Amino acid sequence: MSRYARYECLTVDVADKVATVTLNRPQARNAINQKLIRELRTIWDDLADDHAVNVVVLTGAGEFFSVGGDVKAMSERPGGDVLEEGEVHDPMISRRGVTRQLELDKPIIVSRVGLVAGDGGTVIWPLLIGINKAKEYLIRGTLLKGKEAERIGLVNHIAPRAEVLAKAREIAVELANGPTWAIRWTKLSINQIVKDRVNMLLEASMALEQVTFETADHKEATTSFKEKRKPRFGQG
Repeated sequence: MSRYARYECLTVDVADKVATVTLNRPQARNAINQKLIRELRTIWDDLADDHAVNVVVLTGAGEFFSVGGDVKAMSERPGGDVLEEGEVHDPMISRRGVTRQLELDKPIIVSRVGLVAGDGGTVIWPLLIGINKAKEYLIRGTLLKGKEAERIGLVNHIAPRAEVLAKAREIAVELANGPTWAIRWTKLSINQIVKDRVNMLLEASMALEQVTFETADHKEATTSFKEKRKPRFGQG
């Protein structure tokens, strides 16, 4: 049995030293639910131990990479998209998911990028596009098209929808057949910058995110999303 057979929300195909990992909840636009977040915590260890894999391509089934949190599940109860009934939020669980990904020395190439999930946004966005732009985009919740994301440095490459996965695999195969250890150790060295930011920011931002689950504005945001209407903030 394949080491990846136990995954339900992820599919993994390995060929030419490249593992294509697909978020496989297309019916929910690959929203991050509790099962998917748990699988995303363990997949990096499995990939690290797979000697047939030099590079990872991370993509999403269907039209979206991922829309982030499952807002409909959030509307049922706070944290309903990632927590079991009665389960207490533990920021260290999310932290472990982030650190395991950062510690994977094999390059990860993301294709079919849609909306960025909230966890880690305060870490990654300022590093990529600067503090001022990051604050505006994250606070306003601005939706970015591919060309704008490339222009501001949020992504490195864009391609027509039908060619995105092929372009990602082209880069992946190039890296998979390159100087393996030089590539891996370069990635790990640069990721020290990201890990420093994680240590500085992630626990506080996750705790504050948890507090917002209990606010009237969050309840209104999720309810209005479910009811397909414009939210009316500041009413409670």
